[in-house]
Amino acid sequence: MKYTLVISLISLSLSAFGQIGGENVYEFLTLPNTARVTALGGMLVSVSDDDGTLSLQNPSLINPSMSGQISFSNGFYIADIDYGYVSYTQQIGKLNYFSGLQYIDYGDFQLADETGTINGEFGAGEYALTLGVGGQYSEKLSLGASAKFITSRFESYNSIGAVVDLGATYQDTSKRLSIGLVIKNLGSQFTTYDESNFESMPFDVQLGISKRLKFLPFRYTITFHNLYRWNVRYNDPNVDAAQVLFGEEAPTESNFAAIADNFFQHIIFSGEFLLGRKENFRLRFAYNHQRRQELMVNNTLGMMGFSLGVGIKVKKFRIDYGRGIYHLAGNNHHLTLSTNLSEFKKK
Repeated sequence: MKYTLVISLISLSLSAFGQIGGENVYEFLTLPNTARVTALGGMLVSVSDDDGTLSLQNPSLINPSMSGQISFSNGFYIADIDYGYVSYTQQIGKLNYFSGLQYIDYGDFQLADETGTINGEFGAGEYALTLGVGGQYSEKLSLGASAKFITSRFESYNSIGAVVDLGATYQDTSKRLSIGLVIKNLGSQFTTYDESNFESMPFDVQLGISKRLKFLPFRYTITFHNLYRWNVRYNDPNVDAAQVLFGEEAPTESNFAAIADNFFQHIIFSGEFLLGRKENFRLRFAYNHQRRQELMVNNTLGMMGFSLGVGIKVKKFRIDYGRGIYHLAGNNHHLTLSTNLSEFKKK
């Protein structure tokens, strides 16, 4: 007897960054891995500091200040879906290494046949084990690479695959400027859900520019994503069909407006206040234009596309909270707890 899966089960994870997300398999890889990344718009590939979890965003960001850091993150997603990331970083010789486990748990679901008869329950989840390495190539340039080994399970359907990330970071400390470039998720499925249909990976090319202001404890970041293709707009059939309002056709969108909207859908604007003598208190915010355009409801006013968060260090532990405002129906709440094991060795 054949069983049917609820399509929305899979699409929930795919819609995290809008409609184009449903084009690929393993879309959970595109979810923000920590609360800090959630608060800063969902991507952060150009900030180089002591946060070891950023190595998943761009493997070239890993550096000696991260050595010994362990981190635990969990996101409370839409429809009671949980996802998270556990990581550890370590310097060995002149190179810096990191490992991590990224996961998403969709929960338990009723198993039904074509007639609607309930035949039990099934679970669904996806996991990615990441191993990465990075190091300083020259005074201002660092390089890094990582490999992700992926397993995915939806009821009796399973898939295994692997992808790699390649990254580079240019950092000019005198100008408080850093630029990060990363090619993400180059790879393939090894086994497919139906043993015949190989699906595309969530490939992306991202470029970030971060600048720390000289006279204000503030750093802004501009992140460009989906750089390998120009058109990322979602063609809304409600707009494409010439709607008639009060006997008159709705005004059509100008070419300039369409081009401008498409351009800004490639960009995430974010900022972070670094407060305190040791920058132990941080306030964050961001705006993701693509998320807003694709998830807002009939031009309803709201905060869709915006995100915010806070980070605080208490003794040896750093606690971060991020909130991504996706839709009127729900938001993403994210918590991260991290510490550096080397601090416990200090007297």
